[in-house]
This record gives sequence, C-alpha cells and structure tokens, in this order.
Amino acid sequence: MKKILLVEDEESLINVLTLNLEIENYEVVVATNGKSALEKFNDTFDLIILDVMIPEISGFDVCREIRRSSNVAILFISAKGTSLDRITGLKLGADDYLVKPFNLEELLLRVAILIERQKINISPDVFEFDGNEINFKTYQIKANGEIHTISKREMELLKLLISKKNEVVSRDEILDKIWGKEQFPSTRTIDNYILSLRKYFETDSRKPQYFKSLRGIGYKFEINS
Repeated sequence: MKKILLVEDEESLINVLTLNLEIENYEVVVATNGKSALEKFNDTFDLIILDVMIPEISGFDVCREIRRSSNVAILFISAKGTSLDRITGLKLGADDYLVKPFNLEELLLRVAILIERQKINISPDVFEFDGNEINFKTYQIKANGEIHTISKREMELLKLLISKKNEVVSRDEILDKIWGKEQFPSTRTIDNYILSLRKYFETDSRKPQYFKSLRGIGYKFEINS
C-alpha cells in the first residue's frame, strides 16, 4: 500500500480527499499545518499532497525544507493559481501543481502518475559504469573526469533508462513515466534530453556507446554487465 502525506487545513477537503484516496487503496496520513507536516514526514511516504496556504509554516517553505533531504513526489494543491505561484512551486522542487477548485478525478490521476514515477528506483544511491558515476540523491554525475549537477528531469530519464539497461524503452513509455500524460511534450523533447546525456557521458556523441536511439522505436542504455 502506497503512503501519502496530505497537508491541508480545510476539514471538508481533508475528508473528501482522505475517503477517495483510501478507496484507491492509498494509506493517508493528515497534517493540518506546516509544522506538523515536517514533524510527520519521513522516508516511508511515496507522495505529499501539499496546500500552499497552511498555518504555521507555508507550503512553499515545507517543500523547500523537504527537498533538502528527500526526492519524494510533491503535488501542490492551492487556490493561488497565478503563473508566478505555479512557477514558484515547481522551482522549489514540486513535481506538479493543481489549482483549486479541481476535478477529483484529475487529482487521482495525477497522484497515480506521480506515484508510478516513484517506482523508477535505483539502489544504491550511486550507480557506476566504466569510470562514470551517478549519484541519484545529490543529482551529481561524474562523467569523463568532469563533475556536473544535472536537472531533476535529466536524472529521472537516467533512472528509467538504467533501470531497464540493455532494453529498448519506447518513446511512449518515456513520455508517460517522466513527463506524464497531462503535459503533452513533443517527442523532440526526449531527443534533446538524450543529446544532453550523450554530451555528458559519450566520448563521441555522434557515435554513442551508451545512450542509443532506435529510429521509430525508442532508446536504450547499453552496457556490458
């Protein structure tokens, strides 16, 4: 059973969300203010549903604090729906932002997508191959003797490809698991991310050894192991 921390101070919404999430077979723990959220949070949670305007400590500050030590999926829900609010939430490390009032089915869909992404796990935190090193916790990579800090999306794509090393991963699966069906990026977007990974890890990005493309099918992370 996947575990969700629901951080919300509106009682009626707490009751509705808790009921429907439990129907979907999620375990729900409720915090009604930011201080309580930080006290209750631990690494057993798979997702945080986080209101922005909550007592004691704001949702933005809760997100900022949690991101210092955890990559848990975070979904903001808020009546603050300007572009600036959404951008602020995403810059702080949230994975998604849903404006109130929202459709319950849409929220449940986004929850399912975010939790599915969390299944893309690599253990231990550091993955090494051919003298290269990837730290999934710090977002740092050591490639061709150089150290880089990469973006969250680049790391998610790395996790997916490495979790299926030597297997072809289709474009549709990448779009679904990394971007989510609600965002509709183009397949060209994936090409650009693959090019970035090649620049880090490949000696000659025009003749890739590790991050290979199969025309019309998808991509493969290939190593001998």
